[in-house]
Order: sequence, then C-alpha cells, then structure tokens
Amino acid sequence: MHRGRGSGWVRLGKVWADSCSHIGSVIPWGVNVISPRTLRAFWQRHADAERPLLDWYNWARRAEWHTSQDIKAEHPEASFLPGDRVVFNIKGNAYRLVVHVRYSTRRVYVRFVGTHAEYDRIDATRV
Repeated sequence: MHRGRGSGWVRLGKVWADSCSHIGSVIPWGVNVISPRTLRAFWQRHADAERPLLDWYNWARRAEWHTSQDIKAEHPEASFLPGDRVVFNIKGNAYRLVVHVRYSTRRVYVRFVGTHAEYDRIDATRV
C-alpha cells in the first residue's frame, strides 16, 4: 500500500488513515466504536456536527483506553457517569455524545448524540 504524498493517506498519530471523510476510513488500532451509524444519522440532521464527530470517532478508534483516567488524560472536559458512561462535549459544547465504555473488551457503544436540549430530556445513565 503506497502511503506517499498525494495518495489519499495521511498520518494520524500511530496510524495511517484514508483522508476521505467517511467513517471507517481509519485503520483499526485502539477501541472498536459501535455503532458509527448513529453518528452519521445525527450529522445528516446537523451538518455542522460532521467534522467534530468524525474527529471524535477517529480519535476514539486510535485510543488505548484501559481506565477512565486514560480518557480524562486526553479529554479533560469529558464527564464520567455511573455504569461506565462517558459524556463528551462536541463542537465546542454545542452537542453532547454519550458512550458506554467496555474497557475489558475495548469497545465503545454510542448510546446518544444530540443537542443540549435533547440531552436534558434523557437519563444518560440509562440510555
């Protein structure tokens, strides 16, 4: 696989990624994010959320999370809830993303993505 300049591949930390703007373009490295379709469905309704959600997705796919401290070290504004739920502020706090992290299996389940008003109407510990 050629990874030279102009080939469409870019270096993202420890991995090479296709520079296209589609989910799934990053070569798997860290955690497995389930399900990116939820992210895609959200940015289809809120186009301004596409780049920030892709950035979060690519960051998470490269992450080596063994404890909540690993997340906090890289994302200090993340909020931690009971049941291994983590809340991320997306696009300068315009949106909220709630995930359930299974540290032992290196899986991250997208449980909710929405506006602050939508977030206020859910119980983030139960989604």
